[in-house]
Amino acid sequence: MQITLEADYAVRIVMCLSKHTTKVGAKEISEKTEVTPRFSLKILRKLVAADIVKSYRGINGGYELAKDPSEITLCDVIETVEGSLFISRCLNPSFKCYHKSKYSGKCPVKKVYCEITQMVHDKLSEVTFADLISEI
Repeated sequence: MQITLEADYAVRIVMCLSKHTTKVGAKEISEKTEVTPRFSLKILRKLVAADIVKSYRGINGGYELAKDPSEITLCDVIETVEGSLFISRCLNPSFKCYHKSKYSGKCPVKKVYCEITQMVHDKLSEVTFADLISEI
């Protein structure tokens, strides 16, 4: 299992903004995170829509966190770009499992996948961006 490059970039972008107390321009964010300007803007739009980041237009525009870094978790950012975390597609409520009928309506691995997904979700929810920037 691996998070997407977009989620990794989103984490980098929020870390960059976490280190600043003032607005940061899109170009500077792109340069500091080594994410292309176009991809940075795509990710920033998602982060703004999720109320993680604020956007300011105009000559003095830029981006800043909408909340304190201690209030933003890795889970918040990753789920903003990835959607809900599932270790297997079978955990997604919209997925139609064709194996249930083989096991009397209960898939033997689904319970384990649920537990692993919950563990990953819980760990990502424990780590804030304040924690991450204090490490550097």
